[in-house]
Amino acid sequence: MKLGLIGYGAIGKHVEAAGLENIELVSVLVRRPRTEGLLTHEPARFFAHKFDAVAECAGHEAVRTHGQRVLEGGADFLVTSVGAFTDTALFDRLLAAAKASGKRLILPSAGIGALDILSSAAVGGLDSVTVTVRKDPSAWKGTVAETMVDLDSLTAPHTVFDGPVREGAKLYPQNVNISAAAAIAGIGLDRTRVVIVADPTITTHIVELEAKGAFGRFTFMEDVAVSEENRKTGKLVAMAMVKSVRQLASTLVVAA
Repeated sequence: MKLGLIGYGAIGKHVEAAGLENIELVSVLVRRPRTEGLLTHEPARFFAHKFDAVAECAGHEAVRTHGQRVLEGGADFLVTSVGAFTDTALFDRLLAAAKASGKRLILPSAGIGALDILSSAAVGGLDSVTVTVRKDPSAWKGTVAETMVDLDSLTAPHTVFDGPVREGAKLYPQNVNISAAAAIAGIGLDRTRVVIVADPTITTHIVELEAKGAFGRFTFMEDVAVSEENRKTGKLVAMAMVKSVRQLASTLVVAA
């Protein structure tokens, strides 16, 4: 299987380093001018390759700019920056491109677990879903949270957003893509609630998911180590992306 990567940061580098069986990484598209080895900043050079799948690890703008071209070019498209789909027109456009080309728009579990349970429960009907994301104040630097509170002087947890995922994922595009994944798996971007907390009492990323519906009720919590390359993301995100890419060419698929 021939794989392309968009982005070569905290996630992309780990996918490359994994050396996945039956998968050949043929090109990596990066933002800054760079042409060495498999890396290129030129979309024309990148898309000159024929891919079976392309994994996005670069942010919302990469999904908007390159997603349709990936799918129309005959490759499956794995998206980690799921928050980009708060733009309904973009989501619909990529779904249409996938359908027309007979390819798939794949939303990996990435930084959040329990999406298998959530999407299963959605079959029977969900009443409510809440995702709570807690990260230390440094993870919220460079975001709108800086205009709401002095992150450096926080001594207690401070909620910087509480509302629908469609709005929260737009406001925090690098931090809460996991909430958008949960929303699409469950009851949608407008009915799913996300609570975003800057918490000086923790050094990890804590995500909690609670859902209620015809199936009953479940809660899920993860407490993950922070990526050394990017404090806005957890180590688990890269690990999960490696798993998702590996499954594309695996004879055994677990938790599909």
